[in-house]
Amino acid sequence: MSFFYSKDSIEDLKERVNIVDVVGRVVPLKRSGSNYKGICPFHNEKTPSFVVSEQKQIFTCFGCGATGNVFEFMKRYYNLEYIEAVEKLADEYGITLEKRNRDDRRDRYYEVNRLAAAFFYRAFTEKANRGYSYMKRRGIAPPVLKKFGIGYADPEWTSLVDYMNSQGVDNKMLIELGLAAESKGRVYDKFRNRVMFPIINTSGKVIGFGGRALSDEDNPKYLNSPENIVFKKKNNLYGLNISRQSVGKEGFIILVEGYMDVIALYQSGVHNVAASLGTALTENQAALIKRYTDNVVLSYDADSAGRNAALRGMDILKNAGCKVRVLHVSDGKDPDEFVKKNGREAFMKLIDNALPYGDYKLDAAKSGLDLSSNEGRIDYIKRAAEIISSMSPVERDIYIAKAAKEAGVSESAVRMEVSPEYAGSVHGEALRGGSGGRGAEKSPGDEEIIAGRDRDLLILAMRREHYIDTISTMTEIFSQESSARIFNVIEKDYRENGALDENRVMDALTDSDRMLLKEACDSTPFYEDEEKVFRDCMRDWKLSCLTEEEEKIITMLSLADETGDDRKLKTLMERLKIIQMDIQAERNLG
Repeated sequence: MSFFYSKDSIEDLKERVNIVDVVGRVVPLKRSGSNYKGICPFHNEKTPSFVVSEQKQIFTCFGCGATGNVFEFMKRYYNLEYIEAVEKLADEYGITLEKRNRDDRRDRYYEVNRLAAAFFYRAFTEKANRGYSYMKRRGIAPPVLKKFGIGYADPEWTSLVDYMNSQGVDNKMLIELGLAAESKGRVYDKFRNRVMFPIINTSGKVIGFGGRALSDEDNPKYLNSPENIVFKKKNNLYGLNISRQSVGKEGFIILVEGYMDVIALYQSGVHNVAASLGTALTENQAALIKRYTDNVVLSYDADSAGRNAALRGMDILKNAGCKVRVLHVSDGKDPDEFVKKNGREAFMKLIDNALPYGDYKLDAAKSGLDLSSNEGRIDYIKRAAEIISSMSPVERDIYIAKAAKEAGVSESAVRMEVSPEYAGSVHGEALRGGSGGRGAEKSPGDEEIIAGRDRDLLILAMRREHYIDTISTMTEIFSQESSARIFNVIEKDYRENGALDENRVMDALTDSDRMLLKEACDSTPFYEDEEKVFRDCMRDWKLSCLTEEEEKIITMLSLADETGDDRKLKTLMERLKIIQMDIQAERNLG
């Protein structure tokens, strides 16, 4: 987001709407004294325990503990971020919010994409065409086609260009958005003779298109919009605008490879599904998923490309803090074919049997090896050790045992292969509990964003200088090296000049760090309670330190247990008890 809403306009919105009216549109309410009661929309209950106070303008559920103001209700009910909830409420009540630093181009680009989507949809629905016939042959029903806004680009060279020009849209903008192309001074439609899949973000804005060729002569088979000011593949997922509420209700998301997989599963009744826009899963997409759920099922094609994509995706999602499972379609090339042939219940059974992260990775490690030979077992253990070394101590114990059993070797041998440098030192790198720990290096070309605690701390430092002094005393509070570098520049500017200047900070950063900070600032809305955000950051940092120490001690305990060192075992157990009490105390504070 390239603008911020003023605090006064947000407060004005909250004053002008009545929470009873907002909640009452989606939850049947009955007056109970001075309040209103109803069935909670956030958990299953038969006896009403959901109360809305008109006087206090808040809601509270005495069953599940959900509570908050009208913005919090909008966030929870529609699975929105705070600023998205504010925008949705303002739009529904026809209230204009005051914007600052607004980039008008983005709104115009969104509008042009919307006009194009409507043009393609009319071409798809108003008269017979090859696109509609194709989707009908694929078994997709009209209500589902309408739900996803499926369209049709006819074979003519300038149908869309002519229409857009008649609406006052210039060719330069059409070319920038990838709706048109130019050759030898002639501007023509980029999408021709294709079924059109509009790509819509979670705010409901059309950001791009995917077009499926209807003829073998038209290449490529799938043609997608190019990257532009409003369309970044790495930041979005196809279908999430429709499925996000179901994701919240079901408690997990199913990630598939293609548009048709999403649509076919949705039609079958599997609504908590999205696709990664034909690109390898990115960290940004993983962060987007984390907004709605921690649980992910990857459903990729069963071929080698699908398996490799699953392996890459698992690591990215795990590093983002998600719990990942993988299923491969056993009867049919992809989820689209499988669900049409076997139905929803059969697909749900595949989900139930999906392999967790460790099991899938170890299973993949056997690929191409003969485990009946010594060479095959040795190669398998080497592969397994590399996988297991990135796991937490508890996971290591589980999967060391599994790998040892699979290869027919002792657990001690696998343990030494996983961490040959164990020497009992709590500072050893092998005791850090995996590659996701503080200071983990990134490979060149990896996608990167500033997220979580790092993002909040940098934004607080940029917006309120008084936080800089406190943050600077916290050693290693930043989990990303880029965040630490950026904060050093912020602190240096503040110390040298007595006051922070955003332009000076941006000028002093490297190009890559400048882009990271700008993206963080642009995508971070107004904090309703900055002090609470800061306290949460401090608590999160302390918890991460305690958890890291807990993992180290657990690993040391497993070593002490093997060596029979009772005195060391007792000392470690006492220290572990103290650490775990501290962790529980911090969690109780939250």
